[in-house]
Formats: sequence, structure tokens, C-alpha cells
Amino acid sequence: MKEIIKLAVRNLKEHKSKTIIISMFILFGVAIVVMGNSFLESVNRGLEKDFRANITGDLAISVIPEKGTVIDLFGVNTTNISGEIPQIPALADLERIEEILAETDGIKKQSKMISAQVILSKDAEMDFSVLQDDDKDLGVMDLPISMLFAGETGTFWELFPDLKMIEGHYPTPGSNEIIVDTRVVDNFVKTWNDTLEIGDDVLLASMGGVLREGKVVGIFKPANEYSAMFQTVYCEPGFARSFAELTYASSFSQELPDTVDLSISEMSEDDLFGDDDLFGDIGFDDSILGTTSDFDSILGDTTLRDQLNQTDDGSWQFVLAKLDKPHADKKIVAQLNKRFKEEGLNALAMDWKKAAYSYSGTVDGIGFIFNLLIIILAIVVFIIIMNTMVVSVIERTSEIGTMRAIGAEKKFVKKLFYSEAVILTSLSSVAGIIFAFICMAIFNAFNIAVTNSIAKMILGGGLLHFSPTPKIIILTIVVALLGSIISNRYPVKSALRITPIKALSKE
Repeated sequence: MKEIIKLAVRNLKEHKSKTIIISMFILFGVAIVVMGNSFLESVNRGLEKDFRANITGDLAISVIPEKGTVIDLFGVNTTNISGEIPQIPALADLERIEEILAETDGIKKQSKMISAQVILSKDAEMDFSVLQDDDKDLGVMDLPISMLFAGETGTFWELFPDLKMIEGHYPTPGSNEIIVDTRVVDNFVKTWNDTLEIGDDVLLASMGGVLREGKVVGIFKPANEYSAMFQTVYCEPGFARSFAELTYASSFSQELPDTVDLSISEMSEDDLFGDDDLFGDIGFDDSILGTTSDFDSILGDTTLRDQLNQTDDGSWQFVLAKLDKPHADKKIVAQLNKRFKEEGLNALAMDWKKAAYSYSGTVDGIGFIFNLLIIILAIVVFIIIMNTMVVSVIERTSEIGTMRAIGAEKKFVKKLFYSEAVILTSLSSVAGIIFAFICMAIFNAFNIAVTNSIAKMILGGGLLHFSPTPKIIILTIVVALLGSIISNRYPVKSALRITPIKALSKE
């Protein structure tokens, strides 16, 4: 084998032009793969660290989404096109869910949460014509539209303690007080040409048309300054439930009575609307229109309706938890879902990634597209390598025939060509990795960050960074070697078909 390696190295040196061409393809291909995957790794790491620590916890529990929908902490993602904005339902079996969590090993802390989306203003009539103002150059992402979060008093801030409060204080229990993200303050100024400060009364409007007045008592910065997370407002649960439409009616269903009074449907038009001259000689006074009590008698008892429209003070959309071993989340999620299914509970446990699907799904989509492009690039590179090697075999016909004439077996020729491929690929891959590391180190030194909200959401954060891992490097080298061997199969077969007689006749 030692002699084969020496001969392979000599052959690579003798055919310098082809060696350089193939090695450059492999070098740049490996560098692109390493840098691309290192960037995606950085995005995923940053997203995971940010969301686990500050938003989703290690796992979250919601109701089981309906077919065609996905529920995460930021709303209901649906493919169903309808006029209504779907709301996140409340957990119906909350007490039993909490009992199961208490019985599950590995759960360190837990809390409950409500989520909604709101826009802030000081004027009840919000003028969105500002979006058409060329001087302001505003987009939808520049509006003070925010995620509204409310957690269980006493446990929520223990679960997420890293909020950086700049001024003010946390909302008082049972109040309509809110604390706002610095980005909300900036966008409020840009949109409404008005300041947003501690002590200001503001109007919060939900996408469903709910309008409430709140009082700003605190301003904070995101725990991660490069967070991909949308701008945020925190408030008390009672205040948040109205925006999330968590009324008793949202979780209440009542069967129709067995018998229904059909007497009205059996009446004729004349019975319903009376004679043609009903209004002929009589004026529009109370004797005709009836009194308020008359209308109440027509509507019937509205007590149940009024009760169902009240906010359900015990309702929650999510239970969040942090684990003793965060990366055991998949195991615990599977364990919890098994329990929920066995007991027939309308509950679904999710890891942080599913709980942040609105963000992680975008990053995964970019990763899929990148890997698809890499596969296409790899196929093109290996086809070029294969064609180059075929030309090399044709040029080396006499050399191969001479080796065969002096007693070299097909196995020897096969090993020689594969040795050349492995040596060339290995050296080129190492050079590509070194080149990639140099480029990544230079780029990382500049600490480049994006501020655009849409770009941050797509890229999983504002900081553009590369985070190579041993797994990425090893996998890239293995794929490069396998690809090189596969692309050399046809050229090797061509070489093995060369006989001494054929080589001499060619000569």
C-alpha cells in the first residue's frame, strides 16, 4: 500500500494542471459548505438560546391545534382563508395538566402565560395613512404593533428573570399597567410623532377589535439585544385576557333544548306584520314601538349571554416549563404527550422550536433552501471532477497499459486511482476548511449586525456570525470523500478496460 501511495502522489505531481483544477473545485466547495452550515448553526444556536431563556422556556403546552393550523406562542398559523383572525384557545384541562407536570421528573420550574397581538396609540382613531407618507418611509414592521404577554403572578418572572428594565417597575397585580420594549417606544415616535414615556396613558387595540386603555409604568430592553423576537409589551393576566378573547363563551358549549317553540315560524305574513294601514292614522309613540321592558321580553333572559361574555379569570393559553436538563426536552415532551393522550386531555406538549414555530420555521426554511443549493452545487462539482478524471484516464492510456503489461493486476490499478482521489480530496478539503476558518474569523471580528425587523426574523437574530462545529467539519470531509470516490467510479472502470494490447495499439 505504501508503494501505491507513493505512485499516486507522483502521478498527482506529474499532472499538475488537472490536479489544481480538481483541487480548487473541492477547496471552494468545502469552504462554501463549512461557512454556510456554520452560519446556520450560529442562527439556530442564537435562536434557541434566546427563546429558551426569555420566551418559550424548554417546553410549552397548548391545546391540540385544529387540522390545517399550527399553534405557537405568537398566534395561530393557518392555511385556512377566512375573514376572522383565529385566536389561541384556552387550556380546558389546566388543573390536570399541572398535576401531570408535578408528577413528571425533570421539570424544574413552570408558569402559565397568555399571548395576544396589539397596537399602541394615544388616539382611538388610528390613522394608518402614515404608511403612505413618503417622508417617513414606514413599513408595517415599523408600526408599534407588539406581542402582548402576560404571565402568572409570582412564577413567570422567576422563569424569565433576565429582562433588562431601564426605568419604572413591573405591572401591579390586577392593574391595567404595562411595560414596553424600547423598540415599541422608538416605533411609537416614528409612527405617531408623539413620545411614549413612563406615566403615559395609551390605547391598546387587538387585531380582533378589542380596545382598552393601559398605563405605561416601565420601559425595558430585550435580554438579548440581537433578538429576532418581535417587539414586546408585558401586562397583567386580567388585562391580557380581553385581548386574547378569553371569555367564558370561548370555552363554553351548550346543547340546544330538546323542544323549540316553532309558533313564530308557523305564523303568516299578515300575522307577523299586521294590516297594511297599521301606521295609517296612528303616530309613532311609545304605544306602538313599545317600552324597553317590551324589547327585553322579546329577547328573553340575557343573563347567560352576559356571563359568557365576561372574561374568564382562570383561563390560560399556555403552560411553560424549564427542565433540569434542557436537552432532555424531546424525551419529556414525548412522555407528556403520551400521558395527555392516555387521559384524553386536549393538550399538546412542544419543545422550544415548535413553541416558536413562527420564527424557527423561517430559519428551517432557509436551511432547507441552502442545503438544496449545496446538493445541486455538489452534483455539478462531482460531474466536473468525473469528466476531468475521464480525460485524465484517456491521456494515461499508455501508462496504464504499460503497468498492466509488466504484471499489474486490475486491483492494483483500481487502488491507484482511488488513492489519488482520496489524497487529492483530503488535502483539498483541509485547505478548504483552513480557508473557510480564515474567512469566518475575519467576518466575525467585524461583529456585523442587522437592524431591520424582517431581516432579523428571517435570519433568526440581528448578529451575523459563524459558529463552526466539529460535527460540521467531519461531516463535510466525509461527504467530500464519498462524493470523490463515487465520481471516480466511472473513470476507474474506464481505466480497468484498458489492456496492454489496446495501449500498444493506441501508442
